[in-house]
Amino acid sequence: MAQQGTINVTTDNIFPIIKQFLYSDQEIFLRELVSNAVDATQKRKMLAQLGEVGEITDTPQVEVVIDEAANTLTIRDAGIGMTAEEIDKYINQIAFSGATDFLEKYKDADAKQAIIGHFGLGFYSAFMVADRVDIVTLSQREGSQAVKWSCDGSPNFSLEDIDKATAGTDIVLHISEDAKEYLAEERIRGILNTYCKFMPVEIVQGTKSEYVDDPEGATDEDGKVKKVSVDVPFVVNKTEPAWTKKPADLSDEDYKEFYRDLYPMNFEDPLFHIHLNVDFPFNLTGILYFPKLKKQMDLQKNRIHLYSNQVFITDNVENIVPDFLTLLHGVIDSPDIPLNVSRSYLQEDANVKKISGHISKKVSDKLAQMFKKDREAFEAQWDDLRVFVEYGMLTDEKFAERAQKFFLYKDTTGKCHTHEELMAVVGETQKDKHGKVILPYTPHAEGQHSYVKEATDRGYTVLVMDGPLASHVVSKLEQTHSDVQFKRVDADIAEKLIEKDEELSSALDEKQEETLKPILEGAFPGESTYKVQFAAMSPTSAPLVITQSEFMRRMKEQQAVGGGGFQMFGDMPNSYEVTVNGNHPLATTLLNEADDAKRAALAKQAANLARLSQGLLEGEELTAFIQDGFAQLQGA
Repeated sequence: MAQQGTINVTTDNIFPIIKQFLYSDQEIFLRELVSNAVDATQKRKMLAQLGEVGEITDTPQVEVVIDEAANTLTIRDAGIGMTAEEIDKYINQIAFSGATDFLEKYKDADAKQAIIGHFGLGFYSAFMVADRVDIVTLSQREGSQAVKWSCDGSPNFSLEDIDKATAGTDIVLHISEDAKEYLAEERIRGILNTYCKFMPVEIVQGTKSEYVDDPEGATDEDGKVKKVSVDVPFVVNKTEPAWTKKPADLSDEDYKEFYRDLYPMNFEDPLFHIHLNVDFPFNLTGILYFPKLKKQMDLQKNRIHLYSNQVFITDNVENIVPDFLTLLHGVIDSPDIPLNVSRSYLQEDANVKKISGHISKKVSDKLAQMFKKDREAFEAQWDDLRVFVEYGMLTDEKFAERAQKFFLYKDTTGKCHTHEELMAVVGETQKDKHGKVILPYTPHAEGQHSYVKEATDRGYTVLVMDGPLASHVVSKLEQTHSDVQFKRVDADIAEKLIEKDEELSSALDEKQEETLKPILEGAFPGESTYKVQFAAMSPTSAPLVITQSEFMRRMKEQQAVGGGGFQMFGDMPNSYEVTVNGNHPLATTLLNEADDAKRAALAKQAANLARLSQGLLEGEELTAFIQDGFAQLQGA
């Protein structure tokens, strides 16, 4: 029986509202329609198990059919189907008091109660790309009449009885002129690969060629059966991804294979993984992978994919996991994560916070377990793990507390220490006269070799803090351990790096220092960049040592990376202290040199060498220094 009517809405046209407010991306329409088809297929399977409909004799599938000639895109399923009454309930009865009330009513809707997934608003996303949409459906229930529903995007629709041989539903989209891209197979497959890659029902789109044995048994010259090309249905998804299985049923290779499925362009295997499987007080499954970060932070924080019942939602999970965990790769699947009606945006609630806390604890427990079980292997991976752990310590207090069990300090010999082990190693040697333990560190052991050697020659343990977060991390560790202070090896001369009560005497008196000071100041560029001072040092130490205040340098580094709360330091020019070794023969040589030009040249040479050791000699000055050096060789 043919029927004409209007969709029960009080706003003049609901579809512009859908387009403008509910869907961020036009292509989401395909996800919604395929999801509905999958839902219908699974309902049929469930009812068959209950004996309410006939047994399923074939592999359930959802087909996505492109017909360029007819200008249509069809999503076909052999699912539960719908009666005319069900179409009226789920499609026609969208009764809201207006556009504003509509949005308000459903913006905070419980995902379990929302119309999405039961036809309804998800279905109406089809009108973003279609001038007309047909529903051709036959219910699986015995004695049902097949019907066809049609709508052109206005509140008006038609509903009529038709003949249909098999149960299930066809959603036929008559593609609009400005949406022709959705009739291209490559475009459709791209969308399906993004949103439907792991849906629990096979999704077929077109065909692919496969080589099989010749069905007639034809052989080649070697007597082997020939291979012939045949077209077979192209299944775009894997219905049982790794995260839906039990860890006991998966091998290490299975996990790696799934990682390659997720990131086909990433040719480096992850360090290890964490399998999530929680069913109380919320449902959460997934697999998180630790990539090899080395000494760099991967700022592309969109490598964790969020799914809801195997339907891709988003790769922006910053509201679900703590910030530092966004450095990980992998999948999180939870039907308990609240989504708005378009399934595209997250909504904050208590479950989200619980899930976030659980994942953070799971990660820290995994790291602690690895450290305890096989410390040697953990240390071997530390350079890859360290940035991740440091980022977590800086951004998550609970993680920082747990990380005390497995955070490692690596020294310049390559040896790793926990905090307690390090304190036992440095003992009294690295306590200053105020009783504070001083921990010298270097961001580049080779580049600062002279400074490191001066410190290690005195029996100090020098730590390697060479990550992008080093300046932030040392400040965090100082807050955690109030009896400890970090100093970069070039923050002061070796004699003053750890202040002791004993003092050396200088061979220079005050008058000699006053004589030398302007000579050496003139050898350095800038009036305020380099400050010359004198100190009593070992005669075997360098004649000039350039250092930078630990506080000033650290604040500038923190500001450069981000955070620290010391924006004022970021714009301040660099300043350095030049410490003159009063006991080095060079000081006496400069004093005794009567030729002003020779004395100035000697002072300039010493200043350039000191700057070169800190990487401060560059550009034109570096070129001139090298050329002068070669000229001296020729003269020799």
